[in-house]
Amino acid sequence: MKKVFSWKIIGFSILSLIFIAFLLWLFFNYYSFAQRITVPELFLKTDQDKDGIDDLHDILEGAKKRVGQTKFYQDQYYMGGYPPENTGVCTDVIWRSFKNAGFDLKEILDNDIKQNPDYYPRVNGDPDPNIDFRRVLNLIPFFQKYAQPLTTKVNSWDTENLYQWQGGDIVIWEKLPSGKMHIGIISNQRRKNGIPYVIHNYGLGTQESNHLLKWPTPIAYHFRFPIPEIK
Repeated sequence: MKKVFSWKIIGFSILSLIFIAFLLWLFFNYYSFAQRITVPELFLKTDQDKDGIDDLHDILEGAKKRVGQTKFYQDQYYMGGYPPENTGVCTDVIWRSFKNAGFDLKEILDNDIKQNPDYYPRVNGDPDPNIDFRRVLNLIPFFQKYAQPLTTKVNSWDTENLYQWQGGDIVIWEKLPSGKMHIGIISNQRRKNGIPYVIHNYGLGTQESNHLLKWPTPIAYHFRFPIPEIK
């Protein structure tokens, strides 16, 4: 009987110590949870459309304009290339955002495919201007060539790391089980821990959501376009 009683005391003592340790952990981390990390914004010198807004913020603004405008996700082939304004897929967020900054991504990509067909294995020597600019596997080599590659690591509460994740950046995730890759634009809206939201169309129209680290697959690429001249 005494042996059973002593084991109860030991068990209770262990649980008490765990509870006290948890309370101490909460106490010492309270301010870090309550406060919001501040990540400085990056401004570029380049302004393609000469509207007084640098290219990075212009791309971001274009992405934000799509929230509530592109209401559907529809994977379809269109003669002329462009889907209706209220629909599209993840890649349509990209060219539409670029258009807001004065970049005609379709024209730029089509011309580069003509001049450098071997650089685009997805095209396989048979370019199709109606769809090439809307394929992630074509955008990857384009950005590898014309954009700045950046870290794919995301560290919460780490200002130095999170400074590399700026609104207007491009993020691409690894392939889903379906074989498709997903792409989006980094938002300037952040969680308290500094991790940014993503503007993307993942089936519900264009949304601004907390998917950077919550997407089903890891981050594969992170780019900034154009290669920046920093103010």
